[in-house]
This record gives sequence, structure tokens and C-alpha cells, in this order.
Amino acid sequence: MIASERQFHINCETGDVGRYCLLPGDPGRCEKIARYFDNPVHVMTNREYVTYTGTLLGEKVSVTSTGIGGPSASIAMEELANIGADTFIRVGTCGGIKLDVTSGDIVIATGAVRMEGTSREYAPIEFPAVADFQVLTALVDAAKASGRRWHAGVVQCKDSFYGQHSPERMPVSYELQSKWEAWKRLGVLASEMESAALFTVAAHRGVRCGSAFHVIWNQERNAAGLDQLRDEDTESAIRVGIEAVKLLIQRDRAEKGPC
Repeated sequence: MIASERQFHINCETGDVGRYCLLPGDPGRCEKIARYFDNPVHVMTNREYVTYTGTLLGEKVSVTSTGIGGPSASIAMEELANIGADTFIRVGTCGGIKLDVTSGDIVIATGAVRMEGTSREYAPIEFPAVADFQVLTALVDAAKASGRRWHAGVVQCKDSFYGQHSPERMPVSYELQSKWEAWKRLGVLASEMESAALFTVAAHRGVRCGSAFHVIWNQERNAAGLDQLRDEDTESAIRVGIEAVKLLIQRDRAEKGPC
């Protein structure tokens, strides 16, 4: 595809987006994120893809929603990369797995279990889905500065939301439940639906990607009878994503040096 072409799904073209792009799943979250930009402008809405562009520290930045799951997220990354974006931060939600991951915490993915289908059409299953080190470092530094509880580690990605939450009623319950037990024993922090695909596509396209999540709920804490409250306020994770973008802008400028 020619880089300057208007992209088929996101309906944007070269010049519409900055090199730094935040990727929420929910289209309704884009305007909320764009409020942190200077001079945000609504660029396009098409299907599940809503795009706003503005600036941070004088640098052009964007936010584009991806919808739910790896297929639509990979389309967004592919098309954004076609028109100039090269640094991506997914800002989303997750459900905790490890018992000390509680509602309202922030989880930063160092890598993702590829229990989904999209990444398999990009790389053999032996290839690891890992975050870019520079983006990961910026997210960790931003989380530390936020004063919120945060965790960094492996997350699990799946294609079926209800396969996670009602595995016992699925015809392949034997596989879903045994693998879930494996993720618990391996210390996997949380479950979500996009990072494995995004990390793998990013490796293929030669772009940078990291992920930060707001923990809504932890079904393992609930099963263990531990106290928790459902928390759907994503503001802290959004702020971590915004601050990480600022850190990346500053660090990229410092690495480039004076012209």
C-alpha cells in the first residue's frame, strides 16, 4: 500500500496523525484522552476507529481507538504505520489474575501470552510478544511518578471474553481451564485482548509499542473471597500513557541531539 493513500479502515492519510499514537480500545475514550493534548482536533470517525490529533510538548501526537481484540487492533497499527506513526502506547483495561493485582491498579505489560489468533498470522508461536524497551521504560517511569499502585509483567491475551469468564460452559473447557491454571502458576498478572497482536505486529513493522492497563476487577481475588471493588475509572492509566508519551518525546529529542 502506498504510504500517502487514504487508509481503508481508519480513513486517514499522511499528515493526519503524529508519530506518537495512543491506542485505546473504546472509541468513546478517544475524546477523553485528546483533552490532554494541546489544540486537539477530531480527524476522523470510521467504524470502530476514532482519531484525534493534537500536540504534546510541541510534538504532533494522536489517539486512535482500535475496538475489541487483536484483528481490529492490528488493522489500526498497520494503517497508522502506513501514514507515519512509529510509536504506540495501548491504554486499556484488564482483569487481574495474580492475587496482588487489585482493582484500580495499573498493569504495564512486559510481554504477552499469545493465546489469540492474530499474531499467528504474523509470526510462528515460538516468537515472543514483548514490549519495546524504550516504551516500556517510559511507562514504568510514568507509573512510578503517578503515585498509584502499579505492576509490570506478563499479561495473557485471548480472543474470547466469555471463554475467560465462563470457561466451564465452553466445549473446550478442558483446555481453557488447564491453561488458566498454568498462567496463574507462571505469575501472569492480568488478562486482556490486544497486546499480543500489537507487540507482534510492531516487531514485524519495525515500530515501537507498549501497553498500560487499568485493572477493573480480579476474578481470582473474587474466587478467593478477598475484598475488592469494581473500578472502571481509567483516568490514572490514561495519565500514565500521556506522561509516557511526553517522556518518549523528551528522550527521543535528547538522543537525536541538536540539529
